[in-house]
Amino acid sequence: MQKKQWKDFSPMTRARITVMGIVQVALLIAALWDIRRRPAEAINGSKKMWYGLAFINFVGPIAYFLFGRKRGVQLAPSAIMSDD
Repeated sequence: MQKKQWKDFSPMTRARITVMGIVQVALLIAALWDIRRRPAEAINGSKKMWYGLAFINFVGPIAYFLFGRKRGVQLAPSAIMSDD
C-alpha cells in the first residue's frame, strides 16, 4: 500500500489537517509562553519537565493547562509583563 500524498486528500480532509496543525501549534506556543512567564512557585512540578511535555502532540499542552498550573495563584503584574 502506497502512502497518500497531500494531493490525494479531499479538500475537506486537507482543511481539517490544516486546522488541527494550527490548533496544535497554538496550544504549544501558549503553553511555552505561560511556562516561561509563570514563576516556578506557581507551577506543579519543574519548569523543565513541563517544557519537555509541552512538545507532546495536543496532550502535553492540555495536560499543562489542566495539571501544571497551581490553582488560585495570583500573578503579580510585574510577572506578567516580565521578559525574563
